[in-house]
Amino acid sequence: MEGPSIETARLVMRPPIEADLDAFAELLGNPESAAFFGGPVPRAAAWRSMATMTGAWSLRGFGMFSVVERASGRCIGRLGPWQPEGWPGTEVGWGLIREAWGKGYATEGATAAIDWAFEALGWTDVIHTIAPGNMASIAVAKRLGSERRGPVTLPPPLDTWETEAWGQTREQWYARKG
Repeated sequence: MEGPSIETARLVMRPPIEADLDAFAELLGNPESAAFFGGPVPRAAAWRSMATMTGAWSLRGFGMFSVVERASGRCIGRLGPWQPEGWPGTEVGWGLIREAWGKGYATEGATAAIDWAFEALGWTDVIHTIAPGNMASIAVAKRLGSERRGPVTLPPPLDTWETEAWGQTREQWYARKG
């Protein structure tokens, strides 16, 4: 799949390719990492999720990137701009395999993805949809400078999930970055 590649000090972010399926299956099949995505799903459902991300690139010209750890060359999850039909805003979200937690990868990748969304996509606002109990993602949102905006409703069939939006405007983002 053609699309941009964004490099940070420790990560390469690029559109998903079929070779990323193992990472998607690990992310969405692990009870811990899938806890806030509706719970673990089988490998075939992870493939459909990855295909959805790839389809977003074709339909909208953007979607979540696959995140590749530069040191190992291993895909460790998905991260980036996301706005499927009926979504409550222009989101930069993240989901990393359990082994990649606690290393600052979500903050590092989301910072680059937010820069890209504001610059390349022309977004004026960014949100992160987070389950209220997902303290790790709330901490990432806070590190990014986002503030809690309150409850939002995701489109069906996700409309029963308790979800809050965290976010900021482009002006707030650039003012914070200096």
